[in-house]
Amino acid sequence: MRIVPPFLLALALLAPGAGTLAADPAAREARVEQALHEHTAELAGDAYEGRAPGTPGEEKTLAYLVKTFEALGAEPGNDGQWFQDVPITSVTTNPETALIIEGGSYGRTLAYGTEVLPFTRRQVEQVAITDSPLVFVGYGINAPERGWNDYAGIDVHGKTVVMLINDPGFATGDPALFNGRTMTYYGRWDYKFDEAARQGAAGAIIVHETEPAAYPWGVVRNSWSGANIGLTAANANTDKAAVEAWVTVDTARELFAAASLDYDAARAAAAAPGFEAVPLGDLRASIALENTLSSTLSRNVAALIPGGEHADEAIVYTAHWDHLGKHEDESGDNIYNGASDNASGVAGLFALAGLYGDRPTRPERSILFLAVTAEESGLLGSKWYSEHPIFPPAKTVANFNMDNIAAGTIGRTRDIAVVGYGNSELEDYLARAAEQQGRVIVQEPYPEKGYYYRSDHFSLARIGIPALYLTSATDSVAHGKAWGDARLKDYTANHYHKPSDEYSPDWNLAGAAQEVMLLYLMGSELADNRDFPAWREGVEFRAIREASLARGR
Repeated sequence: MRIVPPFLLALALLAPGAGTLAADPAAREARVEQALHEHTAELAGDAYEGRAPGTPGEEKTLAYLVKTFEALGAEPGNDGQWFQDVPITSVTTNPETALIIEGGSYGRTLAYGTEVLPFTRRQVEQVAITDSPLVFVGYGINAPERGWNDYAGIDVHGKTVVMLINDPGFATGDPALFNGRTMTYYGRWDYKFDEAARQGAAGAIIVHETEPAAYPWGVVRNSWSGANIGLTAANANTDKAAVEAWVTVDTARELFAAASLDYDAARAAAAAPGFEAVPLGDLRASIALENTLSSTLSRNVAALIPGGEHADEAIVYTAHWDHLGKHEDESGDNIYNGASDNASGVAGLFALAGLYGDRPTRPERSILFLAVTAEESGLLGSKWYSEHPIFPPAKTVANFNMDNIAAGTIGRTRDIAVVGYGNSELEDYLARAAEQQGRVIVQEPYPEKGYYYRSDHFSLARIGIPALYLTSATDSVAHGKAWGDARLKDYTANHYHKPSDEYSPDWNLAGAAQEVMLLYLMGSELADNRDFPAWREGVEFRAIREASLARGR
């Protein structure tokens, strides 16, 4: 008997024309699950060396992506090309950098790594600020649609602003402020640093506290003490603040006390409407950063199923192909395979391509499968796409993102969790699709952690495109919710971003297959109608979308 290689078996099950399977929903879901196993196992293999951008693992990954999309009948999606080049620059700051705070009788150098982590996103070899006055600007938010402006009445040009992480809604729990305990984009560190630059600040400092940040100081130290990786900028990011930094809350308390201010009282005042920025006494900041720059070129992969009558409009599916690579300085297993994160999501793209190829008719709108690079370095591949979109935002109907869809390998569930629940009319499509599966929609378990802003869909949301991101459901059909919660907690604590995120043939990927089917049902419905789902009232991306649609681009 002829043995069919697993790769070819998965493609055969997904290939256009597998009609008898398409007629049977259970069989169709089973072939999706089989494809998830085959492609996750392949991409999470040691031969791919953890799929880090700019390494031999990237080249092997890209070759596999193109081969598989081609075999599934997709076409090159970027003007006849499979790839979209993504230029990346890393900025490594000398760790002996000293941030000096002086004023009145106070003066000392903050300890790098334990008290402060200064850096720059400017792609230059040297940058400095000298005697820059410190100003407390509360949460550092300018949100006119919410009637909130922490910068009202103060000019921060040349000054260094000090800000709190998260937003007033989280601080107070008041649902009338922002989104209550659910983090908004205004609570994110990147928004705060960018807004400080827009206001003309020379420096920007965020006070770290574990609960509102949703991660401990150790995460800040590990994330910001090495290379700061970003998209290569034509202006070298000179529109960013010259110096950005995190300080510990204990350090902040000391600085506020030196300015004759009580930190806790100032924090409480910052959460109240009508807050006014206040100088931190006579305190001034000085620092000189010396940086080492290096550049590389990575790639997104774009695969297309052209539409029919409305081929100029698209539904975009995203999943990042990269992970953390091989850590040569570590002993033992030093390959970060990223089986769930995110070989499983890329496998989901392949499964979706097969499902669309199996349709009896071509979708009226085009379907773009986008496997993006450098998510682990700050959503860089999807950000580059958002700045250089293949389909204009006004012609992009929706984005569906897959990230870590195998987390916990929980199997079939009774529920499905939405990250950023309540954001858009895409949830109406989800409700219909979930009903077909007999499942209920629930909110993500930790909305205060801001997970909506931590995966690639966010890059498209920022330019107005309605984006839906599902996360691991836990109400296991076989074992119940408590069991599913424990499985997900174990994955997060013991395997997420660790070498042990490795594929196993005994994984139960039926739940991941359910998610893929949901995304297919939603996208397929949208592909054949004339609907443009909108952001809901009060969502920060709604005005961007409305302006984009009005311009037609």
